Amino acid sequence: MIGIISAMQEEIQALLHQLQNVSTTVKGMRTYYAGTLYNRKIILVFSRWGKVASAATTTQLINDFDVNEIIFTGVAGGIIEELNIGDVVIGKNLYQHDLNASPFYERLEIPILKKKYLKTTNANQLLEATVHFIKNYNNYISTEDARNFNITKPKVILGDIASGDQFISSVKKIKKLNKLIPTATCVEMEGAAVAQVCYEYNVPFSIIRIISDKANDNATIDFSKFSHKIASYYALGILKNYFA
Repeated sequence: MIGIISAMQEEIQALLHQLQNVSTTVKGMRTYYAGTLYNRKIILVFSRWGKVASAATTTQLINDFDVNEIIFTGVAGGIIEELNIGDVVIGKNLYQHDLNASPFYERLEIPILKKKYLKTTNANQLLEATVHFIKNYNNYISTEDARNFNITKPKVILGDIASGDQFISSVKKIKKLNKLIPTATCVEMEGAAVAQVCYEYNVPFSIIRIISDKANDNATIDFSKFSHKIASYYALGILKNYFA
């Protein structure tokens, strides 16, 4: 069974609409939706925002459900010039940009694990699935919705992702992140926490991030609407190809 997590209900709403043979389990204020999607057994859950919420959800998912893979999907803010709204980042290495246990450990280093980042698995397969999705993304995203969010020629990259318990919305913060983690392509609030739990439980983990904004002073997009109209259908299309 494949576990799929997002931070917001809207980010997986399209998946929920397509889920068949659905059964639900409520634990820890989360609803876990089990069923089949494109002939694969999956379980969907939205974790809520932040590293603690997503780590708790992931731990519950691993311990209480028979998952052999976890995929996180949702929106993120781009922190490199090459990324635009509607582009996709398939995570390669996940960093906790707000982790600083010095002087006992170097900045970014995870205590005990002694790693500054955690690698994803199946990234190349997910990248390939996204390439196929983008070729036909208009089958999932209406022309009007794409125009409303200024999506013209979406692309996908394989890149590092920075996670932290703060909303990045200024050029000053972006520059600090660029200096701290030069390889990071986007920033969000959950991925690295999920990666750490999966690493410690030896469960394969991968992540899809759809760029919703540039994480700067102009980051005023309607995240709920973008997640519902764009991100959830991106996830649906990408996973259809990934499961094929």
